[in-house]
Amino acid sequence: MAACEGSCWIWPSITQRAYQAAEIIATINGISRSRIVPEYSFLDARGLGAYEGKNLASVSRVYASDSESPSIKPPPTGDGTLNESVSDVFVRVTQLMSILETQYSEETVIIVSPDSDNLSILQAGLVGLDLRRHSELAFGPGEVRFVDPSSIPTYKQPASAVYKCLNPPSCN
Repeated sequence: MAACEGSCWIWPSITQRAYQAAEIIATINGISRSRIVPEYSFLDARGLGAYEGKNLASVSRVYASDSESPSIKPPPTGDGTLNESVSDVFVRVTQLMSILETQYSEETVIIVSPDSDNLSILQAGLVGLDLRRHSELAFGPGEVRFVDPSSIPTYKQPASAVYKCLNPPSCN
């Protein structure tokens, strides 16, 4: 598993299985444990609200609603369990990417997540895929994907940022 050429940083969720996976990745790649940086909030598993801990049929309802709109949240519970929409998760993983870009620019970073939604939503956002289709990018258990920065589309400014009206409100 040549995930790191030379050296890299490993960012696991604080869940036990994610951290153990990070330790295995580090050992196999000869990476010092000091390069494992536990992430305390941005990599939490997606909050499924009333569907948390339920069978797969219940979870399939979440993905059905995801395909309708990235803003639909699973039903809430009264116990404080999070119920996150795709958009909520996208904000969280975008914040994580901002931190990684700031602190580890030009470095290889391996993200170890406890759930596929974090990674599929992040990848959909990176490659410009409609977030409603994130489940098409679902990760299997233990799956590793390299995200090549050259595969990320160039950001295009909206027309409103490019077009300048010199004579408002008459702009022809």
